[in-house]
Amino acid sequence: MKNRIFTFLKKLSRNNTREWLAEHKAEYKAVMAERDDVAQRFINAIAAVDPEAANMPADQCVYRLMRDARFSEDKTPYKTHIGIFVCPPLGKKSLLSGYYLHLEPGASGLYGGNYELPTPYLTAIRNDIRDNIEEYLSIIESPEFKEFFPTAGSNPLKTAPKGFSRDWEYLDYVRPREFGVMMPLADEFFEQQDFTERLIPALAQIKRLNDFINFALTESGLPLMRQCR
Repeated sequence: MKNRIFTFLKKLSRNNTREWLAEHKAEYKAVMAERDDVAQRFINAIAAVDPEAANMPADQCVYRLMRDARFSEDKTPYKTHIGIFVCPPLGKKSLLSGYYLHLEPGASGLYGGNYELPTPYLTAIRNDIRDNIEEYLSIIESPEFKEFFPTAGSNPLKTAPKGFSRDWEYLDYVRPREFGVMMPLADEFFEQQDFTERLIPALAQIKRLNDFINFALTESGLPLMRQCR
């Protein structure tokens, strides 16, 4: 996988113009076909631990290469990475937690959990962690989980979230703004024929976190689909 996709992405990062892509349309189409194959293999690996994923069409789990540069100072037209997001059962526009594979030379990774949630959704997750702290700790502090994801959550608040005491002994577990995890993947990892299958043990740990978060979000009564994206 690495040679074609990563080589293309490196070229694109140096020649990020519509004119260049038009001149390399055949290469682009070949890379997109390989991306779709990787997406299906990623789905199959997830389905080994999360059977609902088997129903997700590969073409509904990938992001287009074109950037939305309307509100960005960076006006380059294309992304220089490939993203594959599998979020059963509702798909990539869901607000539920899912599984994300990021392909980028020198910066690839496997992600789980959720990112960029609106405040009401973060509140639902934080409240569920507070009410079920022992269950949450049994997931993210277990040796099996930490083998792949030493830390869970990022971008923490500087103080206690609204409704939480600053003296609560587990405060650090509810301060994150992002309830996700990430495992970096070296470029060489993708040279292995069975690289997606090698992700299965880590995917099993992501499912534990996803199940906890998604239960909180489902029970909250909040809408589970993004209104626009």
